[in-house]
Amino acid sequence: MKKIFIHGIVAGVLSSMASLLYFNLYQTTLGTSFDKVINAGSIVGSSIFGCVLMSIGYLLLYKFNKENIKGILNIVITVLSFASIIGVISISLPLEIESPELFTGLAVPMHFFPALAFFAIEPFFRHQKAITKTAE
Repeated sequence: MKKIFIHGIVAGVLSSMASLLYFNLYQTTLGTSFDKVINAGSIVGSSIFGCVLMSIGYLLLYKFNKENIKGILNIVITVLSFASIIGVISISLPLEIESPELFTGLAVPMHFFPALAFFAIEPFFRHQKAITKTAE
């Protein structure tokens, strides 16, 4: 159980780092500033929150001995990541924000970073029970 939550927190930290790097690179390259709409705290918080939720999903799979449907959970996570961009696309930015059309290019990719980080490091945090079953 502890290993699954560590997986989520590590993925959240990696996702946060990637998102903050992308945030700064995007704004510097395009000369925009969306600091009134999104900030480092919200990026880090949402990344860690999303990855911990994924960990809870994995924990439930292992608790109910349903590791064989992990692929379905991964699809659900991916679909929810896609669904989360609806809010970004429909947001109305304050009038004083310069170049509001560039906001979606900033925020949409960051919605996929938590799932990407979680799936990328999953082999390093495989549940012991799952490893034992594949070794048999």
